[in-house]
Amino acid sequence: MTVLGDTLTGAAAAGRPIGPRAVPLAAASVCLYWAGMALNDYADRQLDASERPDRPIPSGRISPRGALAAASALTAAGLSLSAAAAGRRALTVAVPLAATVWAYDLALKDTRWGPAAMAAARGLDVLMGAGTGFLGRALPAAAVVAGHTFALTVVSRQETRGATASLPAGALAATCAVGLAAASLPDPVAPPARRATSAALLGGYTAAAGGALLQAVVRPDAAHLKRAVGAGIHAMIPLQAALIARSRPLRAALPLLAAYPLARRLSRKVSPT
Repeated sequence: MTVLGDTLTGAAAAGRPIGPRAVPLAAASVCLYWAGMALNDYADRQLDASERPDRPIPSGRISPRGALAAASALTAAGLSLSAAAAGRRALTVAVPLAATVWAYDLALKDTRWGPAAMAAARGLDVLMGAGTGFLGRALPAAAVVAGHTFALTVVSRQETRGATASLPAGALAATCAVGLAAASLPDPVAPPARRATSAALLGGYTAAAGGALLQAVVRPDAAHLKRAVGAGIHAMIPLQAALIARSRPLRAALPLLAAYPLARRLSRKVSPT
């Protein structure tokens, strides 16, 4: 649910209309994100056998070959949808995005470059919505989304083991910094009402992500870290809505905001991590 707003954020930041092309681009993002989820299960199948035996591969519901085939098919679908929505030039961003997804899951995830790779993937997803001719305009918004993703990924690496309080404390500081950076993005044409709406949404983002992190600072065990990661993933939605509201009327962000309670409800059935 949280990936749907990436391309909308990029289009809004670039000053492009959010029209019919937004639907296939959002679908392309979802396909590439799902490809990463399938690849993640494929790459972690041995670790999951001991730590998370209920996952699809160790439980026997899906074979490793089936997961790899699903990831390949979803990657092809994502690239095809992006090209269909915005022309072959869209592959200038979509192909590096797909390559980053595969590199993260198969090679970089457990290295020191893992959080940076995940952040790059999310930032590229925002840029895919901007279009190749408007990448410069969308770079600040992409950097904000990438910054949130980086901090969240650092915490997620310890969610099954727990950590010291310094880990969620650092992520909490990063969340506040991301909110301040988003509020400070240059937009000379934004009227005061839109700036106020965006600021309110950023307050919601900080509360959503920061509240769970604050609890994890007090008790940095695995359960609280996992809860903080889940809250941080969901908080991507009000962050995207805030970035969109800077250059668009609030109604442009309402579909994303409507997805927020749905995403939280669905997480009770399927873990967002």
